[in-house]
Amino acid sequence: MAQLIASNRAGADIFTGHNVCKQKAADILVENHLPRGLLSLGGDIEELGYNRTSGFLWIKSKKDSTHNFKKIGKNVSYAKEVTAFVHDKKMSNLTGVKVKELMIWIGFTGMAVEDPEGKKLSFTTGAGIGKTFPFDAFLE
Repeated sequence: MAQLIASNRAGADIFTGHNVCKQKAADILVENHLPRGLLSLGGDIEELGYNRTSGFLWIKSKKDSTHNFKKIGKNVSYAKEVTAFVHDKKMSNLTGVKVKELMIWIGFTGMAVEDPEGKKLSFTTGAGIGKTFPFDAFLE
């Protein structure tokens, strides 16, 4: 991922500091019609970069973090480095995000708002397995 970040730095908006990065992450999600709490990273964010031309987003934290989305009863793990291509109503090539299913952690590779009313968010894994949850489960 370091090479992908390096190739997208030119022309990217880059922010530092946990509070600023957390707010910018929420702003980018809302701007792309995704729920603002989707990236609920807690691990002391150091840097967030967003290249609007390519849609590439990266977030670097000091440590891994876990967040519990209470409305769906799921624990989500965020690595120190999270990357994705963010576009209107979807994320693709997502790295650094896993959900605990039964007893194992499964990595997500993408997510999208797929219903016409925008009330459901569908997640996909590298194995092609998918799951759908209410959009409002990821609001802050």
